[in-house]
Amino acid sequence: MSELNIGIAGVAGRMGVMILKDILGRDTTTVASGLVRTGSNLVGSDLGALASIEPIGVAITDNPKTCFANADVVVDFSLPEAIEELAEAAIDEKKPWVVGTTGLSKKEEAILRGASEKVPVVFASNMSLGVNLLFALVEQVARSLDDNFDIEILDFHHKHKVDAPSGTALTLGEAAAVGRGIDFKSSATLSREGVVGARAKGEIGFSALRGGAVVGEHAVMFASAGERLELHHKASDRSIYAAGAVTAGLWVRDKPTGMYSMKDVLGIKT
Repeated sequence: MSELNIGIAGVAGRMGVMILKDILGRDTTTVASGLVRTGSNLVGSDLGALASIEPIGVAITDNPKTCFANADVVVDFSLPEAIEELAEAAIDEKKPWVVGTTGLSKKEEAILRGASEKVPVVFASNMSLGVNLLFALVEQVARSLDDNFDIEILDFHHKHKVDAPSGTALTLGEAAAVGRGIDFKSSATLSREGVVGARAKGEIGFSALRGGAVVGEHAVMFASAGERLELHHKASDRSIYAAGAVTAGLWVRDKPTGMYSMKDVLGIKT
């Protein structure tokens, strides 16, 4: 199979730089384009500078259509507010789109689903192999244990993370709801404060911790009156997310139109 030319939306961010380095470190991928926000002082500079290497002959752009036009697939770790413009570019250029951006609003999620009707889209709140296995395990455990087991989800991230609960934590909650056969939105309690009363049966609770330089830790607890089962994942290096995103790009290159997840990419069955 020929080399895959990958564009990176949000290339100047921490994840964008990680993805850039991952692409450059593989024999099967090349960097086609890098997108930054409109008016960034990085526009026109060489992408090699972001990776702290020699120039690679690819200039940074702030035009989404240019980013998609020059690529076989675009990996996106930008910002939620960029989703609409990026969706338009993906559709216009008819290119696959891998989206790892979290904190999307209902409107932005709808835009993403709309785009998947016209181009193949891989969307995941977390692209690491271990976390996606955790999603599958949580669904399986929730299916096996009845609502005498309370479900609580904890996420812990670095102090710069802007959304809470994290997208990964919410996806863990959704997996638990699917396993238990209940509606996630009506059963989820995203935070607690004050005199909230006794815990409702069937509730899926969330707690978010933020501090220091923690890459990402998640725990799902199934607690009954007499025992507790805990499933944990701890990330020590952000490069696992970059590697997963690039793997998703390689996988989706020849897929038909539709919305895909990392479960599809990794062939995980539940």
